[in-house]
Formats: sequence, C-alpha cells, structure tokens
Amino acid sequence: MLTLDRRLFLKGTALIGCSAAAHPLMSSMTFAALPGDNRLVVIILRGAMDGLDAIQPYSDPMLGKLRRNLSVGPKGGALDLDGFFALHPRLEPLLPLWKKGELAFAHAVSTPYRDKRSHFDGQDVLEAGTGNDLPVDRRQGGWLNRLLQAMPEARAETAYSVGVEQMKILAGDAAHLSWAPRAWLKLSPQAQMLLEHVYHDDPLFRDAVQDAVQISAETSDIGKTGGPTADAEALAGFVASRLNAESRIAAFSIPGWDSHANQPAVLGRGLDRLAAAIVKLREGLGANWGRTTVLAMTEFGRTARENGSGGTDHGTGGALLMAGGAIRGGRAFGGWPGLGEGQLYADRDLMPVRDIRAYAGWAMHGLFGIGRDTLERQVFPGLELGGDPGLLA
Repeated sequence: MLTLDRRLFLKGTALIGCSAAAHPLMSSMTFAALPGDNRLVVIILRGAMDGLDAIQPYSDPMLGKLRRNLSVGPKGGALDLDGFFALHPRLEPLLPLWKKGELAFAHAVSTPYRDKRSHFDGQDVLEAGTGNDLPVDRRQGGWLNRLLQAMPEARAETAYSVGVEQMKILAGDAAHLSWAPRAWLKLSPQAQMLLEHVYHDDPLFRDAVQDAVQISAETSDIGKTGGPTADAEALAGFVASRLNAESRIAAFSIPGWDSHANQPAVLGRGLDRLAAAIVKLREGLGANWGRTTVLAMTEFGRTARENGSGGTDHGTGGALLMAGGAIRGGRAFGGWPGLGEGQLYADRDLMPVRDIRAYAGWAMHGLFGIGRDTLERQVFPGLELGGDPGLLA
C-alpha cells in the first residue's frame, strides 16, 4: 500500500495553493502514474447515456417499433457500422477510428445496480466497483485506487484529482492529491518570477513552484475559446499532456446525458462532447495513442421505449464505448439480447448480458499485467471475470 510521505504532502500543499486554481475545468479529473508505456483513460458519462441511440441496433426490428419518434438507423441519418449496428450521426468524427480498428463498443453491459435507477447511487456503484452494496462502503475506495494498491511500482506524485467534486473512482488509501478549483487563475510572468525568487533556496517548494508554472502554461489557453465542445476538448488536451509525461492512468467525467425530454438535442450535445474529447485525445497523444485504451462508461442505460416527452427514462443495460490504438476495434463485443417480447429486463430495459467491470478488468489485465485473482478479489471484489473478450490488439 502506498503512503503519503511528508515531502509529497508538502509538495502537494504548495501545488494546491498555487497551481490548482490555474485549471478552470469544472469536471472532475484524476491521474495516476505507473511504470511502462501502456495508458488507460476512463471517461465517466454522468447522467445515463442512451446506448440504444448512441450505437443503434437498427437491424433489430423492435427498435423502430419501440422508438417511432426517434430517428433510427441509416434512414434516420445514422452511420452503418456492420449491417446491424449504426453510429449516431453526431459521432461521425469517430467513424475514421472505427475504420482503422481504433473504436469498438459493447452493448447490454451494466454494473450490478438494479431497479432503483438513481443517478447518484448508480454512479457510486460504477466508480466503487465493489458490487451492489448500498450505501457504498467508502473505506473500500474506488476501483482505480485499488488498482494502484495492487501495483507496488505505482508512484503517487502524479496521482491527483481536479474538479469541484473528487471522482470516487480514485478515492482510497493509495496516495493521491486532490482539490476543487472554483476559479481560473493564470500565473503572470511577474507572479512566476516572484514565486521562483521567494522559493529559490528551498528545493522542496522550488520544485512545487516549477510544477505550478508548468501546469499554468499548459492550461493558459483554456477558457479563452468558446464553443459547445470546448470544455471536453480542454479536458482531453490536458489529459493527453499528462499521459505524454509521467501519468499512465487518467479519468475524467463528461456530464449532461439525462435525456428524459427532447432526447435528440440532449444526447446530441453529449455525443458532440464525447467525440471531441476522443478526437482530442488521439491528436494530443500522438504516437502514444497506439498504447492507449479509452473506456467511456455510464451508470446505466435508458428504457427501450421512448416516453411521451420525446426522450427515454432511466433503464438498466447500457453501452460501453472503447477507443484507442491498443484495442481490437472495428467490432462489437459481447452478445445481443434482443428487444422483443420476453427479452427486455422488467419488460422495459435492455437486458444486461455482461458486467461492465469485466471489460475494465480484462483491459487492466492486458495493459498492466494484473492477475485474474487480484482483479476478482481486490480491484473488483466478488466479480466473476468470465472469459477474455479479447479487447486489446
């Protein structure tokens, strides 16, 4: 187990006071540094993304019957992938990744969470990764933190969280730094000179100042440009910069997926941001994209039937989107349970066919060599991993 020593604590304190406020992003972000060249990015899609709309099983004849007022399949503008599934048109920027084998998905996935359909509980279960015990036991922390505890080579110096709310996925005993910036503060050249002068003879705080200056420089253009996807691109650009340095694991969230009404507009905005974030990651990572796996997860899916408000309600089975040069893309993973009579969960939701934690577990097994026993007992306690789906190239 990693411990937070005095040097790291003091360095982190200086960073909290200085560089933390240099980052204006309001969405939670976490980082961790590990040895090796493989990289993992987890994107939490807060609000329950409708996987049946994002990646449409248009060849299932029941989809059009259940969703008469929502556009379905290529006739509705979606982009055919394999003759059965089609990509929502707002995800068109990701189509080149599909063709290059750098984009994939798994439908009908879920955590063990069932029936109550609370966003807060669902997200807690997703990030804790411990099963369906509610309330979530905070002492066990999040599954990325338990991954760090299982890797004695992990370094704490770049394990930290940025956002108004700490991401529970990294909470736990493994040392990491966290803060919640509420304003953007750019370090002016004069402020940099003053800090460097004041702490010049103190190697501990001098190093912290240098880190603060670096982060300020990396984020100096954030917030200057507008546009509906600017925040997602800024998050992804910052993630790429850290993964190109020491960090090997990153997690951040994209909110805004709760589409009870006017789903085309709500989902469209979310998909624009998700696509922009993934494209920015690929662009920013450069050659390191080939050693990267991206997992975009949501707390649960949405109802198979549309509601009377032009949207869908909280459901169960959802979709996991995977990207990166390290994956075996251009394919759908897992089975398709169908949308016909007797095939839906509680006669309303897509039936889950696999635990979403199993996909994350097999990704960590392939990327970082984490053993099956450790994954099933420590990282995801009680999980049955099942067979290897072959996510990685």
